[in-house]
Amino acid sequence: MNSRPRAYESPALPLSYLGVMVKSAANITMGGYVCQHAQEKNALGYNRGKEAGTSMKILVLNKDLMERTVIQQVLQFSGHEIIPAENSETAMQLLQQGDIRFIMADRATTDIDETQFIKRVRAAQPPYYIYIVLITPKVQETDITTPRTGADDYLHKPIVPIEIKSRVHIGERILGLGDNLEEVKDTLKTLALFDPLTGLVNRRAFLALARGELDRARREQTPLSLVGLMIDNFGSIKEQYDEDIANDVLKVITQSIREKSRQYDGVGRYEEATFLSILPGVIGQDAEKIADRILRGTLNTQTSLMDGTPLDIRVSAGVVSSVHISASTEIDTLIEQAKEALSQAKRSGGNQVHTVFV
Repeated sequence: MNSRPRAYESPALPLSYLGVMVKSAANITMGGYVCQHAQEKNALGYNRGKEAGTSMKILVLNKDLMERTVIQQVLQFSGHEIIPAENSETAMQLLQQGDIRFIMADRATTDIDETQFIKRVRAAQPPYYIYIVLITPKVQETDITTPRTGADDYLHKPIVPIEIKSRVHIGERILGLGDNLEEVKDTLKTLALFDPLTGLVNRRAFLALARGELDRARREQTPLSLVGLMIDNFGSIKEQYDEDIANDVLKVITQSIREKSRQYDGVGRYEEATFLSILPGVIGQDAEKIADRILRGTLNTQTSLMDGTPLDIRVSAGVVSSVHISASTEIDTLIEQAKEALSQAKRSGGNQVHTVFV
């Protein structure tokens, strides 16, 4: 293995980062970039779903003009928009136009049983759930089925206005819970891939990405490099100042890494103050230049707290570069070599790049 260290001194530039050392709200600014701790915390999407009282488009499938008028008056009074239909084909056409989440279908006055309307709606698998209330003189034994194939609720005749409002209110709440659940699922998927503090891919996602790039480099016989960046004195910053200030330092470093990296380089937060970037198709001096550029971006700035106290941030970079990816090359081995290069850069005084060729 060959190694080559390069060091850079951090010049004192007029640009400064301003940090407010307050536990509830810490800020560091870098040009137009602002890191800010919000006191409000998201509830994984629970505050964004549909709530009771929200206006809906409700498809009313009923051929009896009097009953339909009663339903329309009750629901319009509650702020809903009524879409009338007298047969299942018309209803299916209206559903294809989108935006209808709620159906009230009358068994006695329409053809929904003959055309298996409810089953067709379920089989169509729209991108959102459609809540169906079946209006019927009597619930049949075959009606009791899962909502995935049948109705969600039943409204018995004769129709009573208070029952209409009650059934719609229940359906509205269930739709709202379903929407919230989908948002929670989407949020959890995002949290499973991304680091919530920096917005970079997390360790697990980075490993998956890096293994994919390694496999591709092995198949195509192309070079591959891995760059590591570490805040050498992150622990002392956290201990001396405040965890919020330390977190803002991480965000500032992240912004610098984003700005100095190529758009198609995979960058992730691997450990608390260690970042890794996989560089497909890059070898030797080119990989070192990318590491240099990232390092300069983090060092060429004078940092200070809001009261003017200088904030010294020391950063090391390590590069492991391979011309040929063999069948035995593993991403875990490359990562360990990159971390060793980082440690060597730190032992040599920090604020420098140490490169290893394998």
